[in-house]
Amino acid sequence: MTRQIIRLTGEDRVPFLQGLVTNDVTRAPCWAAILTPQGKYLADFLVIPDGDALLIDVDARLSDDLIRRLSMYRLRSKVALEAVDMPVARGTGPAPEGAVADPRHPALGWRHYGVAGDDGTDWDAIRVEHCIPETLIELIPNDTYILEAGFERLHGVDFRKGCYVGQEVTARMKHKTELRKGLTTLRIDGAAPIGTPITAEGREVGAVFTQSGGQAIAHVRHDRVAPAMQAGEARLSPL
Repeated sequence: MTRQIIRLTGEDRVPFLQGLVTNDVTRAPCWAAILTPQGKYLADFLVIPDGDALLIDVDARLSDDLIRRLSMYRLRSKVALEAVDMPVARGTGPAPEGAVADPRHPALGWRHYGVAGDDGTDWDAIRVEHCIPETLIELIPNDTYILEAGFERLHGVDFRKGCYVGQEVTARMKHKTELRKGLTTLRIDGAAPIGTPITAEGREVGAVFTQSGGQAIAHVRHDRVAPAMQAGEARLSPL
């Protein structure tokens, strides 16, 4: 997974980003997302303080669009955005000096900026065990709702910080409705391509995504989860 670091500088950098993203960047390091006005996910990223700048650590495939979108909101804010060549190391063993704990979940270990490398951790296994979504796999631009993807459980949204793009829809989902759909971990026997529909007794339950160690992350309608389900040739069941 290739990451791109976007360096956000300028005296308005904190209030600028604070008004756009789902989390409280005054408490960075944090995990956050930028949404459409309709509350749908566009990109997720880590926000890391770095002296007089904020580093935005995003999947490289979304970085150009994220820079364009942030620039669109810049208006008269005293900020500058720049994609910088900065490697990112990560691991789950002893953290090197200067590393930052991944704010989503302790099992995700640490990230070290300006240093390349990976300690060989099976990241898919960790994500499946803890139902942690990944960019462009479980998190799909213009489709995913962040509360269905576990952002509240994984510390990616703050309901006290005030307004941001898509905040009204997100708050309404939090306070006025019960989530009928969302990510969950299922037992799986066999394997299925990412996005394969899950069915039970002829009805669509959802879709299966990352798989590891006999388990899978799936996006499901909770009221349709059944003791026996199928996705392609794979068989699924609740844990």
